[in-house]
Amino acid sequence: MMTDELLRPSPKYKPVSLFVTCIVDMIYPGTGVSVVEILEHLGVEVRFPLSQTCCGQPAFNSGFQDDAKTVAKQFLTAFAGAEVIVTPSGSCGSMVRHYYPELFADDPEWRDRANWAASITWELTEYLVDGLGITDLGAKLPPTKVAFHHACHGYRMMGLGPQAETLAGNIDGVSMTELKGWDQCCGFGGTFSVKMPEISGAMLNDKVRNINAADADVIITGDASCLMQMNGGLTRQGSTKRVMHIANLLAQGLKPTK
Repeated sequence: MMTDELLRPSPKYKPVSLFVTCIVDMIYPGTGVSVVEILEHLGVEVRFPLSQTCCGQPAFNSGFQDDAKTVAKQFLTAFAGAEVIVTPSGSCGSMVRHYYPELFADDPEWRDRANWAASITWELTEYLVDGLGITDLGAKLPPTKVAFHHACHGYRMMGLGPQAETLAGNIDGVSMTELKGWDQCCGFGGTFSVKMPEISGAMLNDKVRNINAADADVIITGDASCLMQMNGGLTRQGSTKRVMHIANLLAQGLKPTK
């Protein structure tokens, strides 16, 4: 396992290549727009490689390493000229950063490229707080209570959570409250929800129950896959509570108030 603190170069002032992820691209494109708005607000140049596709995580998690390699090679080719890669997903970020070096460990042709991509890949809030040292975007919202669901891969594999909470907590008008079971899986898990729907559904029911009981106007998460899972469950149960991506909350706070 590579040591992030020692090997990852500082991203400050470098152009960012945005890895938007499959679910953001297909289901929540507004989250991708929000990421661009945040970065451009800070004066960061944003580049978008048009040939990007999936990171290969679904195939990798299902045990199809050859297929995962094929998709990962497309990613590495698409981002070959990147100086910094930023993604609004701890799940996809952890795939590139932690599993690409493993995936190509015995492949000398691609190993160095995989290690390099891993060394320059950041999740959005991590990039802002840990990379650029920015904890306050100067955002402002009407009085809003927010609670966090910390997605599994980002929380457990990338040490995410404090960064997003800091950024949200510094929005003028936002107050923080706690979601019971904030660190418990929502039950999505990619292919897990398809292979084990009963277990996935039971986990989702627990999450929805906690969301409905939370003293919060909105639940914030950093992964669109979790957002999709939880909002789907809330909608089916007729709940008015909703989950929002941290990028959308931050970008909303940057817009002029009427």
